[in-house]
Amino acid sequence: MNLFAYDFMIRALIGATVTGLAAPAIGIYLVQRRLSLIGDGLGHVALTGVGLGLLTHNSPTIAAVVVAALGAVAVELVRERGKASGDVALAILFYGGISGGVVLVNLSSAQSSRSLTSYLFGSPLTTSPGDIVVIGVLGAIVLAVALLLRPWLFAVCHDEEYARVSGLPIRLLNITLAVTTAVTVTAAMRAVGLLLVSALMVVPVATAQQVTRGFNATMYLAMALGVGASVVGLSVSSQLDTAPGATIVLLAIASFVAVTLLAGVVRRARPRQSVPGPPADAEPPEVLLDR
Repeated sequence: MNLFAYDFMIRALIGATVTGLAAPAIGIYLVQRRLSLIGDGLGHVALTGVGLGLLTHNSPTIAAVVVAALGAVAVELVRERGKASGDVALAILFYGGISGGVVLVNLSSAQSSRSLTSYLFGSPLTTSPGDIVVIGVLGAIVLAVALLLRPWLFAVCHDEEYARVSGLPIRLLNITLAVTTAVTVTAAMRAVGLLLVSALMVVPVATAQQVTRGFNATMYLAMALGVGASVVGLSVSSQLDTAPGATIVLLAIASFVAVTLLAGVVRRARPRQSVPGPPADAEPPEVLLDR
């Protein structure tokens, strides 16, 4: 039986594909900047937006985008001004976001409380046509920022001080990256969930880094791995009746482990280039220096 003949599976496949493309595309900048866990923090803040949307009977996705974007800007400004360390800012983001989200969801209807799990761990099979439109628009925005602003974002993530001296608008680029990360988190919450989206932003990038050297090659390979994990994970979960988001993440992690082991084997099997020594009749260095 071909499950992808059903409309709900087609919508789930589209959502997973967009997520697999967008998450690694923006995640490579976070890995470059050593902010791999910020996706988790913004996921917790987005949960507050979901709760606010459910409580006010508005779109949870739109509310999550707005709240997560505001939280991303706040954290970036706190980090820039040095009022608190990055770890403290992320901790506040983690605990305040998830606490506010749980409280707001509990204040809403019981039916909304039961749907909390779908936002935390993903529920692509329940994606509606309206959700697909929102996911497509948000994914297109993320890809446009990640690809069109690539030279400037790479410069800021690689060496912020050099980028500042070069005259780049550092604050604007940092805020743009933070807001785009928030948009990525909310766009992916239907496919993999708010608690698992950070893995899809980081793991494909880490896998691609094992076999590539250039930034562009790493980005494109990570995007391909993200799409592959999303599509295959969705197919496997439909066959085994497992949670789609968790299955996608587990496949991404399994790919990382396999590629890492294979890369290690290849490096050991590659013959080492020996450094040519001096000719047999060459005099010792001290003799040559004494002359």
